[in-house]
Amino acid sequence: MTNPWRGLRGFPVEVWVLFFATLINRAGTMALPFLALYLTRKLGYSASQAGLALTVYGAGALVTAPLAGRLADRIGAVRILKTSLFLSGAVILFLPVLTSYPAILGLTLLWAVVSEAFRPAVLTVITDLVEPAQRKPVIALNRVAVNLGFSIGPAVGGFLAMISFPALFIVDGVTSILAGVVVALAPWKTHHAPAAAGEAAEKRSGFGRLLLAGDGRFILLLVAMIPAMMVFFQLQAAMPIFLVRDLHLPESDYGLLITINTLLVVLIEVPLNTMMASWPHRYTLPAGALLTGAGFGAMAFATTFWGVAVTVVIWTFGEILLIPASAACVADLAPAGRRGEYMGLYAMSFSLAFSMASLIGTATLEHFGATTLWGAAFAAGALSAALIWGITNDRRREQPVVG
Repeated sequence: MTNPWRGLRGFPVEVWVLFFATLINRAGTMALPFLALYLTRKLGYSASQAGLALTVYGAGALVTAPLAGRLADRIGAVRILKTSLFLSGAVILFLPVLTSYPAILGLTLLWAVVSEAFRPAVLTVITDLVEPAQRKPVIALNRVAVNLGFSIGPAVGGFLAMISFPALFIVDGVTSILAGVVVALAPWKTHHAPAAAGEAAEKRSGFGRLLLAGDGRFILLLVAMIPAMMVFFQLQAAMPIFLVRDLHLPESDYGLLITINTLLVVLIEVPLNTMMASWPHRYTLPAGALLTGAGFGAMAFATTFWGVAVTVVIWTFGEILLIPASAACVADLAPAGRRGEYMGLYAMSFSLAFSMASLIGTATLEHFGATTLWGAAFAAGALSAALIWGITNDRRREQPVVG
């Protein structure tokens, strides 16, 4: 049997520098996953107020993503990476000092702006560093770093939350700055030159220009993915409140459930996507959306830690199919010299989903209960699957799958 990990060989050294920087950064990621619990249990704010704070974060990320993507085309994605890591670390360290709700919302917005510039910059760097044939394994490798680190951060954060909530922010901020040091000290060179400034400026476009330019299918695909991504982001919005408040599980169990999710991604994602490399987008993307909805929908029937763990396994397989395939699809669709712009719009769709998910999910849980929330989650996943299926099965043949 062919080794499914062999595609990782031969990457430039910069890819591995970015892998370790991402791993360090994500290993310290615990402030955002526990923000809702921090605001409700430590500071005494309501679930809706916690949801609004997450929505503000999502709004900041929404504005930042396309701007960061265009800046990546103009001034270089590595510069954005370094700036994002250093500034976000500083902001996170200052956040637990605040107790005023308006001040927390304001700093959360700033946190989102500086932190979420990282995502489109990373996607731009990793696709610029390698040839198109290596794009799928390099995206998968970056996902391994993200999820391996994320399997550590929230698990540690769950125990820290039981001792000291401010410690969450200190560890998160320090690891972000440390990751910035790794990126800053690395030797970077351009493997694929970006488009000239004049050409990039000439090709700048918003949603309307993209539609007129014949990229409407790309925009429709992003829109179709939003319901499923809103479901997925309940992981950080309604799910922790549901576990602690409704199922009466300790905060540490939430961290352990995230660890189950991320360890499955680390162990399975690269081999599974390698084996499914020949699957067209019209199969992979709807299947991922449907499994995501089914997993979160099944949470309506879970009453114990292990019952929730089963649902986590289901939606993790949906994540494994949906997210890498969608990122690879966007990388394929992006024209030369506009990859940052496309990745920025892709990241913006995630931020939009996160923003809406945080507000709608927590409000639904608070006012209508868990059964309604998780039933709606299944419906949203099924809606995304149906929309994606319709978009990818029109008369135009899709590009070969690489992700």
